[in-house]
Amino acid sequence: MTHIVRYESGGQVRVGVLDGGAVRPVPRVETMAGLLGRDLASARSAVEAAAGEPAVPVDEVVLLPPVDGLTEVWASGVTYERSMDARVEESQVQDVYSRVYAAERPELFLKSVAWRVVTDGEPIAVRPDSAVTVPEPELAAVVTATAEVFGYTVCDDVSSRDIEGENPLYLPQAKIYAGSCALAPGIRPAWEVPDPAALAIDVRVTRDGATAFEGSTTTARMRRSVPELVDHLVAAQDFPAGAVLSTGTGIVPDLDFTLREGDVVEVAVEQVGTLTNPVGSLEAARAAGARRVPA
Repeated sequence: MTHIVRYESGGQVRVGVLDGGAVRPVPRVETMAGLLGRDLASARSAVEAAAGEPAVPVDEVVLLPPVDGLTEVWASGVTYERSMDARVEESQVQDVYSRVYAAERPELFLKSVAWRVVTDGEPIAVRPDSAVTVPEPELAAVVTATAEVFGYTVCDDVSSRDIEGENPLYLPQAKIYAGSCALAPGIRPAWEVPDPAALAIDVRVTRDGATAFEGSTTTARMRRSVPELVDHLVAAQDFPAGAVLSTGTGIVPDLDFTLREGDVVEVAVEQVGTLTNPVGSLEAARAAGARRVPA
């Protein structure tokens, strides 16, 4: 399975292609933002040129979050019926979610800037002022500056359900904080995923060695297509360094479940990849992002 990755080797951060346990650098591409700043044809050509580069075993490099520079991560809400049902259950303003689910315009919101994103093995977190925090396993589309889908990755859109449920205007606080956005390190090329509308998504939360929560869904249950969501994302603004757009969750635990520090969250998206994160302290999540603050 081929993935485009960011990685550190010998103190240098590169963009490369991971395939068969080895990474090959993408020639003349310094950053992922630079790659996503191209049109799809040019970006694909650059990726395919890596085949002629020398390979480095993946266990000799450090895989990094798949975004950098000015690339933003956005997210979609209430794109699955299960998500609508859960939001209605938790919210004191219930009608707003059923209306969004049925509306022509989707709910889209900024989730994270690149330097705050954590990746596989790094800590996600629970806000200390939240009583109900859950993982939200999602397929994420990686979009070029020309609004073309370059690839897909795995996202955990960690969310404080009780804060959002108290008032929909609290959504930024429920959704955007240190350790709330995790992306798998690899981007699966779009040209190798024939049908993103038919992918299985699974999540498992392990606590003290036992399964505390697990669930499954499929992107076939999404009310909106990836192209539709991308069209709304780019309708009124530009993304010169591309963007990542998470497409919403169809797996929501009951309200009596919340993540706890020490849990481990595993997300898998068929044909795309996997993502595993421990639930750490807010301070640990802050530190993970702070290591990547732009100079």
